[in-house]
Amino acid sequence: MNTQQANRLFIASCIALTVTAMTFAIRAGILGQLSESFNLTDSQLGWINAMAFLGFPVATMFGGLLYNWIGARKLILIAFIGHLLGLALTIMADGFWLLLVSSFFVGFANGAVEAGCNPLIADIYNKNKTTMLNRFHVWFPGGIVIGALISKFMTDMGLGWELQIAVMLIPTVIYGFMMFTQKFPEAVHIENSTSANIKALFSPLFLFMVLCMTLTATTELGTQQWIERILGATGASPMLIMAMITGLMAVGRYFAGPLVHTLNPVGILLMSAVLSAAGIYLMSTVTGGMVYVAAIVFALGVTYFWPTMIGFIAEYQPKTGALGMSLIGGAGMFAVSMWNPIIGGWIDAARAAAEAQNLTGAEAELVAGQVALSNLAIFPTILIVAFAALYLFMRKNKAQNDVTPNQTGEAL
Repeated sequence: MNTQQANRLFIASCIALTVTAMTFAIRAGILGQLSESFNLTDSQLGWINAMAFLGFPVATMFGGLLYNWIGARKLILIAFIGHLLGLALTIMADGFWLLLVSSFFVGFANGAVEAGCNPLIADIYNKNKTTMLNRFHVWFPGGIVIGALISKFMTDMGLGWELQIAVMLIPTVIYGFMMFTQKFPEAVHIENSTSANIKALFSPLFLFMVLCMTLTATTELGTQQWIERILGATGASPMLIMAMITGLMAVGRYFAGPLVHTLNPVGILLMSAVLSAAGIYLMSTVTGGMVYVAAIVFALGVTYFWPTMIGFIAEYQPKTGALGMSLIGGAGMFAVSMWNPIIGGWIDAARAAAEAQNLTGAEAELVAGQVALSNLAIFPTILIVAFAALYLFMRKNKAQNDVTPNQTGEAL
């Protein structure tokens, strides 16, 4: 495959990931409108969010298993159809149950994008996997910035949530056209034996990273998905905070190459856990302008979590192939789907407790958000311990084949 073809597929993949990210941002921005339109509690909103996150791992699980047989092109076709169907059903939703179903379809499409695009990029840029995976994942925070700003602008203009959902159909059609008018390469630089992939999944290191991924994903996405509800009463603009966080993440990921090559990847993950814990803790204690400062610390923490976890598997557990990369992402999203209703329940319970103490309105909402953030801070705190242990393990076993970088020579 020539450079022009590879770059066209890469750009189309980035647009597909942008759509994925916009679904997260715009859904976060319209939670209040959905609550008012359909008289939904935060627990019900949590279940709607959960369906989007649950659809993701279902798609990555099946996509990872089928990748060696059907290839990236068909997986991305499934994503395209899923996005069209999910967005259309969301626009037509008349209550809780159709919102559940449509959110699942959107989540399934998002997972199919990851299942198809991650191994595709790792294969066509096989000598520069981690750097290009980070550049690809620029467009998750980048898409959230775009979605957050669109949601804020349209909300401020008094435009309904249906139009905000409809906007996402435009980039969906664009990536579909670019993908399906381009020839896809044969996978030649990743392990394409499904039986070998499955066998490699039972490596203790892979299983450990799966557990860590459930915590990194919940730290990042569990916090951001509820940002409008947990920061709405702090005196800061939740959607501007989301745009700022994800903007910083996009810049950090784009320039990740030198950092990846200079620092040990586990050191990057450990640093990320420390900053994430500090950022969430600060957001749970401050109001007004200081919320923006706390959000910057949080952004610096979560920037490298997702792509570095996937890159770690691609480099240090290459025998897991496309299946390993799909499942590590799917594990993260599955965890977020499970925690979303719980986070909504935290908010409902904390609000009720605040109201029982005669706090009302914004005061009760502020307390509810701070309690939820305090609980979320537990996840990166656990990761600090986990990644410190992993760092020591990697140093001790760096000469062993199962934790040695692959033949690309890239240091992740």
